[in-house]
Amino acid sequence: MVQSINTTSELTTKGTSFLGLGEYGKIMIGDKGYEFFNDRNINDYIQIPWEEVDYVEVSIMFKGKWIPRFAIVTKRNGRFSFSAKDPKQVLRAIREHIPADKILKAQTFLGVFKRAALHFFKKG
Repeated sequence: MVQSINTTSELTTKGTSFLGLGEYGKIMIGDKGYEFFNDRNINDYIQIPWEEVDYVEVSIMFKGKWIPRFAIVTKRNGRFSFSAKDPKQVLRAIREHIPADKILKAQTFLGVFKRAALHFFKKG
């Protein structure tokens, strides 16, 4: 049985983890951290304490009308990508624990391509 790191739950919603293949489960945001629990396998879970979060990167499409996914980047363990049934509600709950300047907008496809092209021509 998995022990939660949170003492109180502020938000629980359905979500998907993109660590490897997409896994469906529950996202729980509480006073101590962010948690994801897989629906199929009880032992497959992700627990991220708020002290470990470096920043949150949000993919925004159609000028903020649609948020397909977001990623939590930690200080030591890398990047964890998620999507939620209501991502705006999840991000509002995260914003209560993470400062607003640590929630960043992800680059678009064209922005990534442009940066790579500039880097390529700068070296050559």
